[in-house]
Amino acid sequence: MASIKVHILLFLLLIILSIESSLSYERPPPRKSLFLSLSQDLDSSSPQQVHISMVGEDKMRISWITEDSGTPATVKYGTSPGSYPFSANGDTTKYKYILYKSGEIHNVVIGPLKPNTIYYYILGPFTSPEFNFKTPPAGYPIKFAVVGDLGQTDWTTSTLDHISKSNYDVMLLPGDLSYADTVQPLWDSFGRLVEPLSSQRPWMVTQGNHEVEKIPILHSQSFTSYNARWLMPFEQSGSTSNLYYSFEVSGLHIIMLGSYTDFGPESAQYNWLKNDLNKIDRKKTPWLIVIVHAPWYNSNTAHQGEYESYGMKSSMEDLLFKARVDIVFAGHVHAYERFTRVYKDQANNCGPICITIGDGGNREGLATKYQDPKPDISIFREASFGHGELDVVNATHAQWSWHRNDDDEAVVADTIWITNPSCTF
Repeated sequence: MASIKVHILLFLLLIILSIESSLSYERPPPRKSLFLSLSQDLDSSSPQQVHISMVGEDKMRISWITEDSGTPATVKYGTSPGSYPFSANGDTTKYKYILYKSGEIHNVVIGPLKPNTIYYYILGPFTSPEFNFKTPPAGYPIKFAVVGDLGQTDWTTSTLDHISKSNYDVMLLPGDLSYADTVQPLWDSFGRLVEPLSSQRPWMVTQGNHEVEKIPILHSQSFTSYNARWLMPFEQSGSTSNLYYSFEVSGLHIIMLGSYTDFGPESAQYNWLKNDLNKIDRKKTPWLIVIVHAPWYNSNTAHQGEYESYGMKSSMEDLLFKARVDIVFAGHVHAYERFTRVYKDQANNCGPICITIGDGGNREGLATKYQDPKPDISIFREASFGHGELDVVNATHAQWSWHRNDDDEAVVADTIWITNPSCTF
């Protein structure tokens, strides 16, 4: 009798899975996944997974990992190759995740730094090769590369190659970085994969659902790996969490929100956002950009009806509208979509342009099905891998372009000039 019940339950499960499969979107097979081991040119004491991020107006945080303990968290740097007249010390941390033990994670803040200047640097224990980075300009023009849901596949390497040729100043990444999904060595692989770019320009990131990595009983803490490895300047903006923060650069105020932490009207994030928006001086920073992971507007069949999207939109859209946010970038949906200026599901010249750019190259493939008919507020949508570039020319004009990865050639598929709306602040 028990055996018959088991067979019936299995049969019902197969029916349910079949129905869900028929209703869900289909993804084409992605390119192969990658795993980058430590280079044979490096040893266990060598700095690896180097990335930099902005801290305030004239400082950078340099982050890296060494497998050996006892290596100094020290950066030596200067404006000429091979000459390092300046040095700074920082902190070293590490973390455990079930049976995994991370390497030594070093974070050092250096500066003050000159704008639009190339700095050369070496990292403790100073047997490493020389790295270099360029600081953002003090004002316009400035270029941002924007890409979400990167992952680690051959598509990712194609996307990164295209971005490397774009001469961008700052990277904006709206969540889902490594797709480690609890497999911690994949975080190390991701750090090695992006190092050629992340060691040369600041990468400003926020978290996505693949960064949560919470396992009941086995690991009850969320975002352990993300918070340890990708420390952002949250304290400088008055935030109490690495999951949401803001920063200013070259005439822009940029807000990075957390889709997977509390965002309701009584939450710490909501109150922080409200206070942060009230502090903005639009004469100093005429442009206001917001980054989330789960999109508030989405006509793809993927990721419909998720609380992280509609709940956050319900809670925070009024705040962003009243502040006259210019653009909201999101990831999560593995495709590209650009909406008109929108507010409460209607076109509104004073609302932000909403752009989904979750097409970096993840292993799950593309979300290829869209709702039909296309909503009037959706201007351009396509399921292809790629990246975006935001060229802010001056205080009133910026050009946005989306570059499709087509046969490994970056094709400009969508472009628009954006002007600050003539709305009363």
